[in-house]
Amino acid sequence: MVLREDLLSRLRELFGLNLYEVKIWTALLSRGTSTAGELSNISGVPRSRTYDILESLEKKGFVVMKLGKPIKFIAVKPDEVIDRAKKNFIEQAKEKGKILDEIKGTELMNQLNEIYSKGIKYVEPHELSGALRGAYNITNHIESLIAKAQKEVIIATTEKGLEKKANILKAVMKKIAKKGVKVLVAAPITKENAKIAKELSKFAEIRSCPVRARFVIIDGKVLTFMVMDDAQIHANYDIGIWINSEFFAGALRKMFEEVWNRSTPLSRINL
Repeated sequence: MVLREDLLSRLRELFGLNLYEVKIWTALLSRGTSTAGELSNISGVPRSRTYDILESLEKKGFVVMKLGKPIKFIAVKPDEVIDRAKKNFIEQAKEKGKILDEIKGTELMNQLNEIYSKGIKYVEPHELSGALRGAYNITNHIESLIAKAQKEVIIATTEKGLEKKANILKAVMKKIAKKGVKVLVAAPITKENAKIAKELSKFAEIRSCPVRARFVIIDGKVLTFMVMDDAQIHANYDIGIWINSEFFAGALRKMFEEVWNRSTPLSRINL
């Protein structure tokens, strides 16, 4: 059985499996029930590794071992595999989160903060900049910056970007708004994203802006901007630039203010 490399790669990514596990699992799916030797022949996985791989898949809930001679393995229905994998991922994430929370306030964290504090003294302000690749990394970085905001957060985004901001950054935006931080969001408001805009308007001021741009300014000092149109690229290839420059961020904020004043408040939009 020969499967396309892109399919194998996709399965590995979705289910957290290695290459041998994916090959054995899909081979078993094609048979329903099979022995380790048969699966080795079908998948091309070395026979010496097949039992270990099947044992691993059994622990993860992908296969069931059928007792008897010879020992056979039964494929679990894909729908059930998805439910089990989802449950495992959630449990692992909770456990990892618990471990990370326990690190806070420990001697290890104190040492890390001390290392950072000493190192940051030797960094010039203009050196606090860098490139971010991929929507996941960009969003995590922006979320971290927003959480540290003291006075104001300005977000300029696209139609598509507004939906992403609502789903990913809503919690942190709501949190800082409760602390009195002003949140301004400018984006083209359409029938498709009007509902999302109204949801965000509970803790942010939303205006419909005809100019399509993608940037975030924190307290008029820190700027992150995206250099590509999110409607034309895959999220994995998105690129963001982070700059800690009060001069640059302040200048862009002034230009934003002019556009903001000419933009239409959400309350005046009829869709």
